[in-house]
Amino acid sequence: MQILSGIRYNLAGLKMGLMTPGLLFLGLLRFFVVILMAIGLGAIILIYHTDIISVIWTKPESLWVVWMWYLLSWLISLILIVFSSVIAYLLSQILFSVVIMDRMSRITERRSRGHVTEPNNLSFLGQLMYLIRQEIPRAIIPVFLLLILSVIGWITPLGPFITIFTSIIAVAVLAWDNTDLVPARRCLKYRSRFRFFIDNFSFHIGFGLLFLIPVINILCLSFAPIGATLFYLDQHE
Repeated sequence: MQILSGIRYNLAGLKMGLMTPGLLFLGLLRFFVVILMAIGLGAIILIYHTDIISVIWTKPESLWVVWMWYLLSWLISLILIVFSSVIAYLLSQILFSVVIMDRMSRITERRSRGHVTEPNNLSFLGQLMYLIRQEIPRAIIPVFLLLILSVIGWITPLGPFITIFTSIIAVAVLAWDNTDLVPARRCLKYRSRFRFFIDNFSFHIGFGLLFLIPVINILCLSFAPIGATLFYLDQHE
């Protein structure tokens, strides 16, 4: 069953990462980059949350209304903190984590296959820019679609069903973000890579289920490129 296979590969990658010094360093580095960026953006929002709400609604003088102003100010701050976490993930993913993830994938492929297969007609800089461009359709678009669905869930009676649906899609997309590292590095066409994602959708759900478990998800997300690379190589080589 592909769902169980996804869980096994995720745990196998985590075990390999914790036992390999180079992969352990890169996994922890990726984790701390995301955390620091999220904390930094969240701190800025909390420091200036009064100024932010004042732009939207000037603080009323009436004591009967001022409590609504405070409630709205912290509600908006909470929403902005959530968005800051998403932005931190996207920025780190595009500007930094894509390099770490690719490096982790390369180490895994070299350890399991003895070599790294990549196109010969691209320079290092050209290949790096190509990998960064892949994050636009692979990460940014799904994240914003999920945010739109979440907003729809908040304002409609379908909230519980949409929450479950978006959670499944979210973990599958996060898993694909890792299984797509090898074909993206080999410059395969986006259509064939997306077909691989659809054909192995249940595997990606299983691989991403561990991302929903608090504490465990931190480790699994940091070392996910390892198990995902092992799966792709086993499927194609």
